[in-house]
Amino acid sequence: MDERAQRIEEIEALAFADLGEAAEGLSPLNLHQQTLNGALISVASGDHHFLINRVIGLGAREAAERGTIAAFKKLFSDAGIGRYFVHVHPDSRPQDLKTWLSEEGLTAHRRWMTFIHNGALPEETGSDLEVRRIGPEHGEDFGKIVAAAFDFGDATIPALARLAGRPKWTVYMGFADGQPAATGALFMDRGVGWCDFGATSPDFRRRGGQRAMLKARVQAAMDAGCDLIATETGEAVEGDPQHSYHNIQWAGFEEAWLRDNYVPG
Repeated sequence: MDERAQRIEEIEALAFADLGEAAEGLSPLNLHQQTLNGALISVASGDHHFLINRVIGLGAREAAERGTIAAFKKLFSDAGIGRYFVHVHPDSRPQDLKTWLSEEGLTAHRRWMTFIHNGALPEETGSDLEVRRIGPEHGEDFGKIVAAAFDFGDATIPALARLAGRPKWTVYMGFADGQPAATGALFMDRGVGWCDFGATSPDFRRRGGQRAMLKARVQAAMDAGCDLIATETGEAVEGDPQHSYHNIQWAGFEEAWLRDNYVPG
């Protein structure tokens, strides 16, 4: 795995681990995380959504061991989680990893495309929203918009809300006549900027909100000196309008690699 891929796999895990720290003590979410064999295991008994219940970095920083698969399967099973995502980078080790996952009852699902920014930003977003960096005063609004867009349960909203006050997160919001309309979060660490949680309230779609959020985050990462900026979304498939995909490309991100996702069969 090349250096950029390693750094991006690491930044995603760091960002999600920081969400885990933000969620400490929050019930009924009950989000618990641990690192096994170099992979971050995230388990939330209070929200069974697969975007909260994930395995990030398996085989990336160190070669995976087959026993790790049985270990995280038990963690999810004990929490009553029947559906979760296991991310597998194309260069994850060892070569037998995908075979092991299949033999352990996990099947390949729709992949995610990782994008890396090319260093150029368009001048105009075409949005009429007022873009502001927000703090805890709008944390709940941020959490509600993201939860609705990603179909998270209500239990996840307070954890998301806390990101607006976390030191490594920069959170933007687009306002329409003073009303929260769109969101976008940026996690920065070790010279890498990770764009996540881009969402728009249904009442304010088609107003360029996501393009405005992307531009603000990329500019912030550049201003902070990040030499690598990345994000991801579901792979392009026939019949899917791919609005997020096209917005990401518009903002100067280029396709880097497709990462496999495995789910319980």
